[in-house]
Amino acid sequence: MIVVTGAAGFIGSCIVAALNARGIKDLILVDHWDTHESGLDAKRHNLDGKFYVRFYDKTEFLKLIEQNKISDSISCVIHMGACSSTILQDVDYFEKNNFQYSCALAEWSLKKGARFIYASSAATYGDGSLGYKDDEATTRRLQPLNLYGLSKQKFDEWILDRDLQDKIVGLKFFNVFGPNEYHKGEMRSLAVKSYNPIIKEGKIRLFKSTTPRFTDGGQMRDFVYIKDAVDVVMFFVDHPVKNGIFNLGTGQARSWNDLAKALFKVTAKPVHIEYIDIPETLRDKYQNFTQADMSKLRSAGYQKSFSSLENAITDYVSYLKNHSYL
Repeated sequence: MIVVTGAAGFIGSCIVAALNARGIKDLILVDHWDTHESGLDAKRHNLDGKFYVRFYDKTEFLKLIEQNKISDSISCVIHMGACSSTILQDVDYFEKNNFQYSCALAEWSLKKGARFIYASSAATYGDGSLGYKDDEATTRRLQPLNLYGLSKQKFDEWILDRDLQDKIVGLKFFNVFGPNEYHKGEMRSLAVKSYNPIIKEGKIRLFKSTTPRFTDGGQMRDFVYIKDAVDVVMFFVDHPVKNGIFNLGTGQARSWNDLAKALFKVTAKPVHIEYIDIPETLRDKYQNFTQADMSKLRSAGYQKSFSSLENAITDYVSYLKNHSYL
């Protein structure tokens, strides 16, 4: 039996689909349903057509593992459940939902003898001044710029402080985008947020640069397509002796302008970019550049190539054209 948390969310639901595609249906799914705005319906769509044995609300599941009432034989726990908002300012919520929940689940998994794979984040790298290398020395020195990144950093350090890095897998996801992120509101990728404005208005809005290092829209991110991200997760499901905390990006930073131009090309629209000011609340927390050092993952034996930004956008738009609930 495999447990997937955050199973109705973006990355979690795509992992469930990948497991199902292998004929694996003995799954326990854990998540919660949003009850505000349009999040409820959109998130439920992510589990349409998926096969699993049981769905638990995240609070109920935590109580059950604390009481040791999950009696199934658990071979693997894939922990994608977390609040990923980079703008939320609720310290207590991040502490309980992202950090304490992860600690409890990791301890339970290890006691069960189950493989534990969890989502960390590139948000842990902060302003990037220490680079993007996923070695232990760098990890301990990182200073994230927001509470989400801090919660992920705190759990990475918890793993290292207990010398568990040789028993688990942590994945520092960079800018993942693709199908099933429709419910994420402001935390959706620019690709999906800009699709309808391009179709309806013929333009896209990007932030102006606040530093001479980058032109407007020239700020750079390591954009990784969801299908590639899931392939990496499945690699670690298949190789239980390979452990550690790893970057999960492409190793190639691309600009927001590049992403915008790829969207205009695949939608057959002329390029029309409007540059707007970065809100004051984000200015000192904005990452102008991210690029994963992928040498550690490659050394672990992962050999697949990653989709180019252009090919990923082309594939993604083929999905966006067929989703009326965006």
